[in-house]
Amino acid sequence: MSRTYAGNIPKLYAIKIAKWFMLTMPIIVLFYQENGLSMQDVLTLKGIYSVAVVVLEIPSGYLADVWGRKKSLILGAILGCLGFVVYSFSYGFTGFLAAELILGIGSSFISGSDSAMLYDSLLKMNREKEYLKQESRVMSVGNFAEAIAGIAGGSLALISLRTPFVLQSFIAFIAIPAAFLLLDPNQDSQKSKAGFKHILNIVKFSLWDSAKLRWNIVLSSVIGCATLTLAWFIQPYLKDLDMEVSTIGVIWTLLNLTVGFVALLAHRVEGYLGKIGTSTFIVIGISSGFILSGWFHSLIGVGVFFFFYFVRGIATPVLKDYINRITESDMRATVLSVRNFIIRICFAVIGPFLGWYTDHYSISSALMLAGSIFLVLGGVSVIFMRKVER
Repeated sequence: MSRTYAGNIPKLYAIKIAKWFMLTMPIIVLFYQENGLSMQDVLTLKGIYSVAVVVLEIPSGYLADVWGRKKSLILGAILGCLGFVVYSFSYGFTGFLAAELILGIGSSFISGSDSAMLYDSLLKMNREKEYLKQESRVMSVGNFAEAIAGIAGGSLALISLRTPFVLQSFIAFIAIPAAFLLLDPNQDSQKSKAGFKHILNIVKFSLWDSAKLRWNIVLSSVIGCATLTLAWFIQPYLKDLDMEVSTIGVIWTLLNLTVGFVALLAHRVEGYLGKIGTSTFIVIGISSGFILSGWFHSLIGVGVFFFFYFVRGIATPVLKDYINRITESDMRATVLSVRNFIIRICFAVIGPFLGWYTDHYSISSALMLAGSIFLVLGGVSVIFMRKVER
């Protein structure tokens, strides 16, 4: 049986590749602009996507706990493929909005379920202590996939900016058979729960009753929102420096390779710095990445992006691991979805505001403002987390 659960790991790799081999990412903002969208439109669209994820984030995590992580991943994979099919035939804000809503719902069924599936598969094999290492590897595979897709997407964009979206539909399809082949570690222990009331009890426990879990979730959410926010500034930033589409694709590739390689070493960095030291390093590194890239609106700023992505490679697997260590299996997907819920709520508020600020002032000032916001939020989170860890 252990060998069977071990088979879940390569299948989760396949799902991660299908989700992260994003041919569209190196050119998506340019694609939006080609179709008449402003930066405010772009970040409003992504904010609405975040709201779509938010609406189902916690309920979908709860469903994964009681209905099955496998079923949740299958549904998410199907919607992920459908969303890019809709994108392929859309030419304006309304069509893009429909595609984003489908992708948002699909993403909500995958987020939390994949990490919970990985942790509980390892738990069944008495290998849960390997989670940080395995989560780092899964993240690395995803970032390597996104890195290769950066080159491929930039090259395909030379045909047209729409071509990557068409081919993305076929890439996204890979996740569907991979999800069907998974074995759910909790399939025999799932019981009927008290529905919406039970969801509220888990949320209450996560954000109110357990101070330790609360501040681990808040810190992870702040950093998650920060990394999501910067991703949408990189393309217009590079475009402001008069870079060609192919060059932007190469830089995007190198940034994701940076995350992929660093993630493999995340467990060693955490072991050396410890929990509070690592958390402090992450907050300072992420916020300074915003501020310095805004201050040096030049090739120096591009260099700062690489430092930001270096820190990101450590942050994502480490902060997820902190949450998993103190969470019970029967609520794991729900708790991870609470984290993703907060990330999306924050981005739905901060994203459109920063887009408006960019359109009315400058991308440099918007980046410095964002860095200041995340420094304050992250710093407060670490202070409180340090108190509850004593």
